[in-house]
Amino acid sequence: MDAVTLAAAAVLALALFCATVVCIVAICRAHRGDIVAVVRVLPELVAALRRRRP
Repeated sequence: MDAVTLAAAAVLALALFCATVVCIVAICRAHRGDIVAVVRVLPELVAALRRRRP
């Protein structure tokens, strides 16, 4: 791999790691009722996103 590809992979890995940490912290700080409400809506959200795909 060349240096540019390696740097891009490193940036992508760092971004994924940061997003994961942010999500985990948000879940830990949320109230239990909030998490349950979000989980209940997920199937509806996935269905809406699938309908919008061309």
